[in-house]
Amino acid sequence: MDCMGSYSEMIPKSDEEESYCCSKKSDDYCGQESGKALSMSRIKCIMRGLDFKTYVFLFAVVPTLIFGIYLHGQKISYFLRPLWESPPKPFHEIPHYYHENVSMVNLCKLHGWGIREYPRRVFDAVLFSNEVEILTLRWKELYPYVNEFVLLESNSTFTGVLKPLMFANHREEFKFVEPRLTYGTVGGRFRKGENPFVEEAYQRVALDQLLRIAGITDDDLLIMSDVDEIPSRHTINLLRWCDDIPPILHLRLKNYLYSFEFLQDNNSWRASVHRYQSGKTRYAHYRQSDDILADAGWHCSFCFRRISEFIFKMKAYSHFDRVRFSHFLNPHRVQRVICKGADLFDMLPEEYTFRDIIGKMGPIPHSFSAVYLPSFLLENAEKYKFLLPGHCMREKE
Repeated sequence: MDCMGSYSEMIPKSDEEESYCCSKKSDDYCGQESGKALSMSRIKCIMRGLDFKTYVFLFAVVPTLIFGIYLHGQKISYFLRPLWESPPKPFHEIPHYYHENVSMVNLCKLHGWGIREYPRRVFDAVLFSNEVEILTLRWKELYPYVNEFVLLESNSTFTGVLKPLMFANHREEFKFVEPRLTYGTVGGRFRKGENPFVEEAYQRVALDQLLRIAGITDDDLLIMSDVDEIPSRHTINLLRWCDDIPPILHLRLKNYLYSFEFLQDNNSWRASVHRYQSGKTRYAHYRQSDDILADAGWHCSFCFRRISEFIFKMKAYSHFDRVRFSHFLNPHRVQRVICKGADLFDMLPEEYTFRDIIGKMGPIPHSFSAVYLPSFLLENAEKYKFLLPGHCMREKE
């Protein structure tokens, strides 16, 4: 019954009853516009009804949570990856036997393979961006056993950014492979906003065509790997001499970051060797077989001499979306991250179990071993010391 407008108005009320009626009238006022658009008066009524803890939650806790998700959303996603993604099917691991004093006949026998009367021809094919020093190490390592080096270069990054033809500008430095070199260029399509993996696939198709120009034929060995995925020379010599090797064999490489000072793990697997088949073999950089040969070389990712080269790759390669904030590209920050062995993109490890993620969190431990590295690197240690333990400082330009 209303406090006003009833016959009970005529009956005297106590002070307590009068106070109750007035309070009830005030409460009804806050809700009297419920059928209309929310007005400032209603908002004020609602705010008056909130206690201090609610204010703290709305104006301190909630914005902090939103800002935290903005800053670390990618980390949260990577950490929770095991909840929705299972590990890939395990590889069939092939043990790798090698010693310089063991004959090739015995090495092939140890792997369960026969020996050939003469070695297969070997083609090493790469897409090139700007890794001049790493390309030198790669070709020096493989030179004794590669018949033809095939290199394709584009004037476009995978992200559609114009770039100079770096190999063409440094070609004089690679005179030692010139008689065995098939070099080609391909124009970029420069489609802004397109998934960078589309441009990457386009360039790999062009590399298929360049391989045919280079003269590859059936049963030749074809090395498919990025420039920084370097098979050891004795691995390639083994595969060119042994018979009955798998038609497609992935190579397990030691996984380094920034230099041979920071050994991440032994899980790099994308490099592969193919016994070429016309009309069937396609140049690719994903899993194509279940067979993998253990301890077959080195993967040295982001192993550059200059800070400017780090920044260029961060903006140019297929995972450029990992540069979430502009300060990631600050040269001083990049240098600090390199010497610390931390992640340039401030990301968690890309693993499939919580145990592996937690085990790899934080900077990579420093390694002081320079044993079993490419021989050309050690023979020219002064020139390439930025790749050796204890030399994390980089040139600016």
